[in-house]
Amino acid sequence: MLGYAIKRLLSAIPVLFGILLVTFSLSRLIPGDPCKAMLGDKVSEATCIEFERSFGLDQPIWVQFFYYIRDVAQGDFGNSIRFSRPVTQIIIERLPMTMELALSALVIATICGIAIGIFAARRHNTAADVGTMAIANVGIAMPVFWLGLMMAYVFGVMLKGTPFWLPPSGRLTAGLVSVPFYEAWGWEITKGTFFGQIAEFISNFFIFNALITFNWTVFNDAVRHMILPAMAVATIPMAVIARMTRSSLLDVLGRDYVRTARAKGVPDNKVVQRHALGNAMLPVVTILGLQMGALLSGAVLTETVFGLAGVGRMLMEAIFARDYPIVQGFTVLIATIYVVVNLIVDLSYTYLDPRVRPQ
Repeated sequence: MLGYAIKRLLSAIPVLFGILLVTFSLSRLIPGDPCKAMLGDKVSEATCIEFERSFGLDQPIWVQFFYYIRDVAQGDFGNSIRFSRPVTQIIIERLPMTMELALSALVIATICGIAIGIFAARRHNTAADVGTMAIANVGIAMPVFWLGLMMAYVFGVMLKGTPFWLPPSGRLTAGLVSVPFYEAWGWEITKGTFFGQIAEFISNFFIFNALITFNWTVFNDAVRHMILPAMAVATIPMAVIARMTRSSLLDVLGRDYVRTARAKGVPDNKVVQRHALGNAMLPVVTILGLQMGALLSGAVLTETVFGLAGVGRMLMEAIFARDYPIVQGFTVLIATIYVVVNLIVDLSYTYLDPRVRPQ
C-alpha cells in the first residue's frame, strides 16, 4: 500500500509539470498588451519598454519559462503586475475564502446528494423516483451564474423583511470585523515569517476563525453570507451525486447477497444500511473527487456574482488586466488542489475496495 502511494505521488509530478507548461503558454496567448492594459492606451513606447524589462517580459519565451519554473520550485509565484505585491501573499488573503466556499458546497452536495439518491433508489419506478431524477437533471443543466443571480434576487430582494432573507453579497455585514484568532488569544506573531503566514492563512477562514474564538456574532453572520453562494456552487455536484448514488444503490440491491438477506427476513432498512450502502458508495467516492473540479470552476463565477473576494474573482480580474503572475499562480494552485484531491480519492478507493488494492 505504501509503495502504491509513493508511485501515485511520483506520477503526479509530470502532471504538475504539464499544468505549469500549459498554464504558462495559455497566459501568454491572452490577447492584448499587459503594459497598455495596466497603464492605458496612451502610454509611451519608452514606458512600455521599461515596464516589460522590469517584469522580465522582454526576455525570450523559453527564458521566461525557465525562470518561472525555477521560482515556482522555490515557492515563489512572482510579483503581481497590477498590485506590485507577491502573488503568494495575495493567495494567503484570497484562497481561504474560496476554500471555505468549496468545502461548504462539498458538504451540502455530499449530504443532500446521497440522501436524495437513497430516497429515489428505495422508491424505484415510482412518481417520487421519476420526479426526483427529473429535478436532478434540471440541476445538472442549470448554469451556475444564472442560478446564483436568481437565488440572490429571490432571497436577497424578494424575501427582504422576512425570516427567510439572506445576504445577497459580501462575506460579512458592513461594520463587522473578523478578529484573527492570534490577536483574540493575545499571541504576538511576526508577519512575513512562515508561522506568521500560516496564522494569517488560517485566520482568513472567517467561519473557522469565529468558531475557535467563540465569536458567535461573526460566526452566524459569516454562515448566513455563505449559504446562497454555497448552494449555487453545490447544485450541479449534488445532482450528479444523487444520480450516481441512485444507480449504484439499485445495482447493489439487485445482487444475490442482498436478495439472500431479504429472504432471511432482514428488515429493509438494515439491508440498505448494513449490506448495500457501503458497496454502493464506492463509485460515489470517485465522483466526489471529480466534482471538486466543478466546485472550483463554479467558484470563479459564483464569487463574481456574490461579490466575494476569493481566488475565482481575483482570477477573472487578473485575466482582464493581463496580470500574468496572478493568472499563472492561481491556475497552478487550483490545478494542484484538484490533482491532490484526486490522489486522495484514489488512495481512499484502494483502501475501501480490496479488489483494486495492489498485491
